[in-house]
Amino acid sequence: MKNIVNLLLLILLLLIVGCATKRYSETGTKQPRSSKPYTVKGKRYEPMASSDGFAQEGVASSYGRDFHGRKTSNGELFDMHAMTAAHKTLPLGVYVRVEHKKSGKEVVVRINDRGPFVGDRIIDLSEGAASRLGMLQEGIAPVRIAALGYKSGNSFQQPADYDKGTYAIQVGAFTVKENAYRYMEALKKKYGTADVQESWVKGTRYYRVRLGKFNSLKVAQANEENYEQKGFDGCYVVALD
Repeated sequence: MKNIVNLLLLILLLLIVGCATKRYSETGTKQPRSSKPYTVKGKRYEPMASSDGFAQEGVASSYGRDFHGRKTSNGELFDMHAMTAAHKTLPLGVYVRVEHKKSGKEVVVRINDRGPFVGDRIIDLSEGAASRLGMLQEGIAPVRIAALGYKSGNSFQQPADYDKGTYAIQVGAFTVKENAYRYMEALKKKYGTADVQESWVKGTRYYRVRLGKFNSLKVAQANEENYEQKGFDGCYVVALD
């Protein structure tokens, strides 16, 4: 009887986390899906492993209110006022300098989404970034972009190896501490390795439940797919500090 009760509790927690991971997506996610190929409108895109030396010229567009609050490709929620952008193949988390070729104005944005998938456009800026670049009225603008790398303090740098590091799979985010630790203990009994990381996001404390510990981004991403097949809908890779 006790085993049946424990099984029912685990199933209930799995149902809860399915909602939690979608409802409480957090900012600051580090490269969760940076190297996963994907297909849009029948065309396959291969995200780059490195942005070192990347530069591109073309047309920039912007997106804002219609997407505000929706989940971006790296799992965080889109903020139309933040300095972010979408690019089809640059690694997620990379910072990019965007220069308006006519006015000379510049902005620095962080890539956290995929797109744009319209015509010859090369980058989709948040409304906040587009406003600073002075292109909101026109809607599109000719730009020159250059990858700066990942932010480290007040400077930018390219990591020596994008694959090396320590990673885990985030499977839930709770606002109730007891629920998070209860879920973590149930997962630890079944999968061996699980922990909880506490963090503040816009004044709210979240308890993020994570599974596994991997020393390779590729291995972590392979396990992410396995966990998705096991019912952890919405799980994603996070880098451990």
